[in-house]
Amino acid sequence: MVIPWVGFEFNRLARLAEPTSKAKFVEFAAALLPLGQLAAGIALFPEWLGANPAEFITRSTGDWTLRFLLITLAVTPLRKVCGWNWLLRFRRMLGLFAFFYGVVHLSSYVAFDHVFDAGEILRDIVKRPFITAGFTTLLLMLPLAITSTNAMVKRLGARRWIALHRLVYVIAPLGVLHFWWMVKRDVTEPAIYAAILAVLLGYSVIARFNGRRSPALSSSSAAT
Repeated sequence: MVIPWVGFEFNRLARLAEPTSKAKFVEFAAALLPLGQLAAGIALFPEWLGANPAEFITRSTGDWTLRFLLITLAVTPLRKVCGWNWLLRFRRMLGLFAFFYGVVHLSSYVAFDHVFDAGEILRDIVKRPFITAGFTTLLLMLPLAITSTNAMVKRLGARRWIALHRLVYVIAPLGVLHFWWMVKRDVTEPAIYAAILAVLLGYSVIARFNGRRSPALSSSSAAT
């Protein structure tokens, strides 16, 4: 599913006739750099991957899943605070790459940790809370990835589409929780992600609260 999507996006973004397409091509190429670095490490520079290459690949792809999730969430605050409306052009692909790296992360875990043993994987999901949180995170990302096209927006209708994609406000905290529970001692890195997420979610709550107050204030002003 993921590989055909990457091929489709590459072919679509390769049309460089418009400046927007050029910018999206750059975004697409930049988002693939972490995967390219891992591929280069596997094929040419194994020392890049450290003493435990399997763990490095799994951790790295998980890190990039979380980073892309947080970058996607940051688009709206940056657009509103800085007036960077052009950021909206890149939000959809950022979200898709979060899902893409999540799938690679899960695939690494399935292949390296359990060698495709479905029974062991299911027992792990039930037994270990951080695996449960990680698996749930990716499962919730799936409908967002499936409905990311313009055709699906039209089919669902804008209101239902927006409501569905608000799942990201559940997905991102679950992703941070997955990372936090996975780390056994030094929680500095997951704490940084948690702090960034708290700022982004805090902004979202305040913006929605102000948005609800504005119509009421306008109505009371009009009445007086």
